[in-house]
Formats: sequence, C-alpha cells, structure tokens
Amino acid sequence: MLRFQYIDFLWLLLCIPLLIGVYLLWQKVRLRKLRKIGDLHLVQNLMPSYHGQRNHLKFLLKCVAIFFVIVALANLQSGARSEKVQRKGIDVMIAMDVSKSMLAKDVSPNRLEKSKQFVLRLLEKLNNNRIGLIVFAGRAYTSVPLTVDISALKMNLSTANPDMVPTQGTVLGEAISMARQSFNSKETKYKSIILISDGEDHDESVNDEVKKAIEEGIMINTVGVGSKEGAPIFDEENNENKKDEKGEEILSKLNEEELQNIAQNGQGIYQHLSSTEKNVELIANQINSIEQKNFGDTLFVDYNSYFQYFLAIALLLLIIDFLIPSRKKIAVTS
Repeated sequence: MLRFQYIDFLWLLLCIPLLIGVYLLWQKVRLRKLRKIGDLHLVQNLMPSYHGQRNHLKFLLKCVAIFFVIVALANLQSGARSEKVQRKGIDVMIAMDVSKSMLAKDVSPNRLEKSKQFVLRLLEKLNNNRIGLIVFAGRAYTSVPLTVDISALKMNLSTANPDMVPTQGTVLGEAISMARQSFNSKETKYKSIILISDGEDHDESVNDEVKKAIEEGIMINTVGVGSKEGAPIFDEENNENKKDEKGEEILSKLNEEELQNIAQNGQGIYQHLSSTEKNVELIANQINSIEQKNFGDTLFVDYNSYFQYFLAIALLLLIIDFLIPSRKKIAVTS
C-alpha cells in the first residue's frame, strides 16, 4: 500500500507549470527585443557564446529537480507491516479559558501560555483516549471535536488566543454544557471534562450544568490558573495593562473557590496550576481511574519512507545542471 505522508505538499507541483510559463514568456520577450535590433540570424551570430538549446536543457533539469524535491517533501511511503490492536480509553473534553484575563502574567509567561503547556504535557499522558478541545471566554466554541488525532489537537491548541472568541467574559457553565453535549448521551460512564480557567466572572448556569454532567456520568476536573492576589491584564493591542474608567489598572484574581466547588460537585479533583509535572500527574491519574471502554480494533501500519531516493535524484540533476556550461567555448585565433 502506497501513500504520501504529507500529501498537501503536492500542491506545490502547480508551481512547475507556472515556472515554465514564465520561462517561455521570458524567451518570447527576449526574441522580440533581438528582432528589434536587426535580423535575428545576424544578431545571434554576434553572440557566438550563447547556446539556446543548452540553456533550455539546464532549465528543464532544474524543473525536474524541483519536481523530485516536492515529491520528497510529500514523502512517499509503503506499508511494510500492519497489525490490529485493541484500543481502550475514555472520552475527554478539555475546556480552556482564552479570555483576556488569561493574559495576566502572575504565572510565567502568562496564564494562557501556562495552560497550553499543561495541556501539551497532559496529552502525552492521555494518548490512548479520545480527546477534544473547547475554547471559551464570553462564549464557548468547539475547537477540536473528540479525536485520536493528537497532532490536530496540538495544532489548534498552539493558535488559541483571546481573539478567537470576540465576546469577553468567562462562561464556565456554557463551556461545561458544550463539553457535555460533545459526548455520547447514551453512555453513562467513560467520560470526563477538564476545565482550565482563572474562574473569573462565572455565569449562574454553572451549578445546573454540573448536575446534568453528573447525571450523565461525567467526571469534572478543574485546573485553576493565576494567583489569589491577582495581576494586571496585559492588553496586546495597546502594549500596556488594561485600565478602568478611573485610569486605574484592572486586577484579575484567581477565583479558586468556584473551581474547587465545581470539581467537588463534579466528583473530580481541583489543581492549582503551579508545578506542571505534578499537576499533570495528578489529573492524569484521576482520569485513568475512570472505567475505560473498548474503542474497537485499530489497524496500525508500519511504513517505509522513500523521500531520500527522490532527494538523491534531485541532487544528481542539480549537479548535472551545474556541470553543463551555459555558454559555448569560443576558439581564439591568433
């Protein structure tokens, strides 16, 4: 079975016809300029060192080399070995706060980046599970639905920022609701929500959503980011801390009590994000304590890659191009 590992790179092949078109246009313009000078045959005789066919060949070699480089980037592979394994795990929805208060720098580098670091380490511990990502501020949005494709989740996680949610605030209840609706409603176990936030400005629907989650067999774990003392909210647009109407800096404080209550009522645990490794270990252990379900047989294929052969061909073509002189040698007569 053959496949391209990075098939999107093949779109770059469209550059080759474009290069050929530009080259032909350049040749046409060049001939037109030569004809303006005088008779084409006579003008070319005045340039004895110029070798048109040789230059065409060199251009062709470059185009073919580019073709093989692009194919190498796409990485042609063949399946060398395959096996079926039984995959077990649970469904985990990570709901991460991306409100502007998460830009406060009472943790380094700021609350949002600290949260991302936590999630990245957690993904390594939960790689046998189906995981999804929700981002929320004044509204909640599903960034990645439940998936086993951790690479896609990491990519979306890296781009998460306050601009993704135009409405500001911290709607913990809506985030829990959206996470709850992402699960299979027919199952009453194998499910967990991990809520990451500074807990500010929670809405009144939190308690009702937590109750619904418990009734549906969902464990809720919470992670608090920030400090009780609080910190100014950095405004990236103005490159300064946000201020109120009186011109005083707005402090954002961690609402730890709210997050603790959600975890306690949600039959999970609360962690204050301070030591990433320790926090990840405790949350992962809590998640792994949930009864796991069988995701069915998964086919794993061990692939052989052939990109190095295409790169070798491209290199050989470029060497040949380099060795071919672009101009004729002119015999000097005394």
